[in-house]
Amino acid sequence: MALTVGRVPDLHTEPFYFDMERRGIALYEMAPSALAAAITDGEIDAAPLPLVDCLRLADRLRPVAGFCVASMRQSNSVLLYSTKPISDLHGAHIGVTDTDTTPQQLLEMLLRVQYHIQPAAYVPLPAAHDAFLLSGNEALRLRGGARGFPHTYDLGAAWLDYTGLPCVFSRWMARQDIDPKALALLQDTLYVGLEEGVEALYELTEPREDLLMLPRDVTRYIRGFRYYIGLSEQQAIERFQHYLQQLNH
Repeated sequence: MALTVGRVPDLHTEPFYFDMERRGIALYEMAPSALAAAITDGEIDAAPLPLVDCLRLADRLRPVAGFCVASMRQSNSVLLYSTKPISDLHGAHIGVTDTDTTPQQLLEMLLRVQYHIQPAAYVPLPAAHDAFLLSGNEALRLRGGARGFPHTYDLGAAWLDYTGLPCVFSRWMARQDIDPKALALLQDTLYVGLEEGVEALYELTEPREDLLMLPRDVTRYIRGFRYYIGLSEQQAIERFQHYLQQLNH
């Protein structure tokens, strides 16, 4: 039976999938927020889960080596657009999508832990809002800002400024009962992706019109990410977990 993997259709995750189909790995495209249920229900074997879900399901899933998505500087992958400075968002209504779980938790941490403020509510984007949050390709398409929202904040960069640590958005996780040979295949394929998949994006010669990006923009964007957990990424995960526990008490 083919190894099944959840595919997140964002530019910064593309390198991971570079060699998967050639190796017979079945890909199922889905939003980050759908991955946790898909993997626990047995629909897929592995995926790059949002960090919030990795922590919540740590006793039910296993990490796939140290593969992750993390940023060490401004990346434009999680952006907050606001009508007022972020420090003035106490009592505000903030529009969010249901595509990913980590960005909203990251924003909540920054607002409550760094700025000591509490928004009134997080609301679906069609509702009236004072600020709104986008991630992945949606944020990339609006990296130049949003009309009527003069303040734009890169939350990965804001986390780095506050903690001095990279921002870990997701981590590759697999089912506990995954076949060892399948896990080895997945790990090897991910290693290839981090070399050849990243290189393929560096060598683009045509614009990515779907994202309004020139080849040099794509290169600059991808260079802002780290794809494997080192000491600083592990410290960042522990700090994120610590703040998450603070918020839940």
